[in-house]
Amino acid sequence: MKTVRDIGNLKDKKVLLRVDFDVPVDEKGQIQEPFRVKKQKEMLDWLVERGARVVMIAHISAAPSFAELMPQLHILLGREIDFIKTVGDIGAHLQNSSNPALLDNVRQNAGEEKNEDKFAKQLASGFNIYINNAFAVCHREHASVSAIAKLLPSYAGLLVEEEVKQLGTVLDAPAEGKVIIIGGAKAESKVPVIKNLIDKAEKILLGGVVANDVLKEKGQDMGSSVVDADSRELLAGLDLNDPRLVAPKDFIVFDNKILDIGDGTMREYMDVIGKAKMIIWNGPMGLFENKAFARGTQVVAETIVNSGARSIIGGGDTIAAVSPLGLLEKFSFVSTGGSAMLVFLAGQKMPGLEALN
Repeated sequence: MKTVRDIGNLKDKKVLLRVDFDVPVDEKGQIQEPFRVKKQKEMLDWLVERGARVVMIAHISAAPSFAELMPQLHILLGREIDFIKTVGDIGAHLQNSSNPALLDNVRQNAGEEKNEDKFAKQLASGFNIYINNAFAVCHREHASVSAIAKLLPSYAGLLVEEEVKQLGTVLDAPAEGKVIIIGGAKAESKVPVIKNLIDKAEKILLGGVVANDVLKEKGQDMGSSVVDADSRELLAGLDLNDPRLVAPKDFIVFDNKILDIGDGTMREYMDVIGKAKMIIWNGPMGLFENKAFARGTQVVAETIVNSGARSIIGGGDTIAAVSPLGLLEKFSFVSTGGSAMLVFLAGQKMPGLEALN
């Protein structure tokens, strides 16, 4: 994979930089968790310091536009950023300003998610180089991720390079001492990870909806708990009695719903985590947004950082759960990828990375 380190002189080069600013925003228009934005600062600074003229492109799901977020982005990135309203305005910016800039929400254009060559050509016009520094979208076959790489000399950014390196160690490390922790919702994206890593790990600890699905298929009465209707198909091919696959033994139940792991399960998980050499965690143990059901997730987080093991975590909910605890910087590596991290660990195709080969 070609990286920015392979680029020669960047002085006055016009660089189209795919970044990840897909952050949660509250009803007052305030960014709730700025982790992903902060992770882009190093790459932007690296390019600007080498004399590159940078236009960033990104999408956001929690707001229709970046317009109202620009003052917050200025602060988080530590520099003034010009705002470009439409793709048709990029040419004027390149002609009249050397400041770094951000194009408004790239998904406002239907051609983005359709991976249209036409839209990719509009994005590429006037640029010398394309850099993908948004690992979290590398599993998407979108115009600003995939089609664009056919049109310009294309490179992986510093963050994408680091993500591939760090997550690659998970796949390469021996099974002995490797513990995978999978929780949260979206079992359809997490079960493939379990299937890919079950033979490459000592233990896989389960929580959230994934655990519910396993318990349901093992005959547990799930009451009104959240489970997948197609859990049998999802889990097909996985030996649910494999001793390496560890489901909760007890629970915190409210309104006939399992909402967190119980004390016995916490103790069991703490024991396994405490003996691990490498820990990979994606997805909270319960309904962490409610403090009454956040203890399982908090205990897991605290046990990991106190274990001394190499620790890699990822996923928007995982970061949102851990950040208020003041523990985020105590993990060995925090991935910006939620679904992208899972796709990588499942060994599945990632169009954004393949485009950079």
